[in-house]
Amino acid sequence: MFYRFLVVMLCVLFSACFMAEGAPPLEHLRQDTGASSVAAADSMLIFSKTAGFRHDSIAEGIMCFRELGAELGLKITATEDASVFNSKNLSSVRVVIFLNTTGDILNAREEAAFESYIRNGGAWLGVHAAADTEYEWEFYKGLVGAYFKSHPAIQPARITVEIKDHPSTRMLPGLWNRTDEWYTYTLSPRDDVTVLASLDEDSFSGGGMNGDHPIAWCHEYEGGRALYTGGGAYEGVLP
Repeated sequence: MFYRFLVVMLCVLFSACFMAEGAPPLEHLRQDTGASSVAAADSMLIFSKTAGFRHDSIAEGIMCFRELGAELGLKITATEDASVFNSKNLSSVRVVIFLNTTGDILNAREEAAFESYIRNGGAWLGVHAAADTEYEWEFYKGLVGAYFKSHPAIQPARITVEIKDHPSTRMLPGLWNRTDEWYTYTLSPRDDVTVLASLDEDSFSGGGMNGDHPIAWCHEYEGGRALYTGGGAYEGVLP
């Protein structure tokens, strides 16, 4: 399935992505906000709550991440219950995945718990519509890097892998032709993040970002780390 291939190829080494050479050890991060350090955390939280559009590929994504989590030796929790966002539950979570979430999905108390988790060294992975989520939450705006604006029809496009030796992209070809629902964002996050891959706007119609179209990126943020991929909407077998 295309969805599995895309997410696994961009994120199969997600843990390594945040423990790569030069990354600060998690043990050195502060623990003054009530959440425990994630250094010894052993679980993956897959959160797929939607308050807006719901992508059919969510079920496929959960299956993919369950398999990936098992390979990494992580316990898996897949839920749409936002009450799991509290300091006790998050203390055992190594990575939180926002899997095609949309709209306003956390209340103020849950947002505070998630902010504490990130500031204590937590890791976040956003898939596709994670950029169509929580438009009024300033902390999340910085975490995701860019918000969704629009998208053309599902179609093939050419992806340029900008950092070929990064743990999350080193298994990819330099030019990668794939089909998906390609998001246009409200701005390019390039000045604030490390862009891992971008779209060649000459290879598809409706790009809308004046030639600078990041589609996957990562960065350190407020004591934690974040990786976002714009792929992951399209569920189906490629010809």
